[in-house]
Amino acid sequence: MPEIVAGQYPSTTQRGGRFVCAVGLVTWVLTFLPLKLHADDIITPESAAHAVALRDQAMRGTDALAIVGALTTEVGPRLAGSRAESRAREWAMGRLSDYGFSGVRTESFSIEGWERHGERAEIMAPYPQPLAATALGGSVSTPLEGISADIRMFQTLDALKAIPDGTLNGAIAYVGHAMQKTQDGSSYGYFNEARTRGPSIAARKGAAAYLIRSIGTDSHRFPHTGTLRYADDTPRIPALALSNPDADQLERIALSGETVTIHVWVQTATNIDAESGNIIAEIRGREAPTEVVVIGAHLDSWDLGTGAIDDGAGVGITMAALKLIKDAGLAPRRTIRLVLWGAEEVGLLGARAYQERYATSLSEHVIGSESDFGGGRVWQVTADSQSERGDRLFAEIARILAPLGIAPGSDDLPGGGPDLSPLIESGVPTLRLHQDGRDYFDLHHTADDTLDKLDAAALDQNVAAFAVFAWLTADSDVSFRDSGD
Repeated sequence: MPEIVAGQYPSTTQRGGRFVCAVGLVTWVLTFLPLKLHADDIITPESAAHAVALRDQAMRGTDALAIVGALTTEVGPRLAGSRAESRAREWAMGRLSDYGFSGVRTESFSIEGWERHGERAEIMAPYPQPLAATALGGSVSTPLEGISADIRMFQTLDALKAIPDGTLNGAIAYVGHAMQKTQDGSSYGYFNEARTRGPSIAARKGAAAYLIRSIGTDSHRFPHTGTLRYADDTPRIPALALSNPDADQLERIALSGETVTIHVWVQTATNIDAESGNIIAEIRGREAPTEVVVIGAHLDSWDLGTGAIDDGAGVGITMAALKLIKDAGLAPRRTIRLVLWGAEEVGLLGARAYQERYATSLSEHVIGSESDFGGGRVWQVTADSQSERGDRLFAEIARILAPLGIAPGSDDLPGGGPDLSPLIESGVPTLRLHQDGRDYFDLHHTADDTLDKLDAAALDQNVAAFAVFAWLTADSDVSFRDSGD
């Protein structure tokens, strides 16, 4: 009988903590007793045993943090279309080749690159002082002398939308909001419209420039960047984000009732023919190599920090998961494909390029999942299976992940990660490993996105979950599509 060890796995609720003995008992029961209960038409007992072994090996320690450390130290920030992103591809190609994966390659595509050259914002009156601000990704430049104008304050983007077009008369429009921390980051999609569409809405209202409270949840003077999307039929105006404390300061001053005058200065450049690319590495399937299980993360990052949280963590997690399977000497029935997407931050351009390149073979993409929500522990797993056998396989995955503090849940909408969106459009099923993201938007797109924010044990728990998912789906013949049964 195996020894029951208290604290076999790190706690999901206390950083660096341990489970109590009761969880060790649950682990023993789930791991050693029920192999004979597996339905052989879903996964074999041997395949389940391999999944348990991968899980347990990962929890003893993986290369995930070291991989993120190497990427963020040897390359640093990796703005889409930049020389740094090119160096990141070279770094990834070298490391994946050294690991001995098959099919290691770069799949290049062209994008319109954007560069930040400088930015500044300050209150000129009534109380002159500097503001911590950053240009939004894709922003046009101001004139060399900058723009000075009175500011018009709007609590929400809807309030800005409600005023008649042309009525701002060259003012600077400011939009605040009240984004709060959530475990799943569910409020981001709603508030993000102020960043992506707000500049063009403000331009239609007659604004000369646009300011927002950062789309973030921290209380530090680190403004959050992120891409915007100019409308084709609207003038392009400079757009910046203020840190949350600076947004608070601006709003307090505005409450005095005095006219507030702001000066903004932004200098940027574009390269209409920049290069980006996706990096591919595989463990080829032993029986059905054309059937593909996709895991991955995006390789590019914003330029303010070093891209450790977004998305170096995902790169480390998924690379380490694939390496764990290979180092165990396992050969799955299907191919497991790691994709490190390029140019995600500027509009999922790598994901779109992948969708176009593999359009004729996406019907053989079995399922996919991406890690792109930082380095927090996984607390829930969901899948958009459309078949009865797929549901049963998902239940087996959830059962094996349960000792890690991961519970099965249900999603009304398909998920899997941003770069999976084009594949979902093409009918590819996805599975999502939900991470605890309560501090994710404290760091997201800021200069504070650095390696020290990551915890090795939390990354290892993610690696365990991705390895179990990738192995069990790739070593079966189960389809998650409704036509597969």
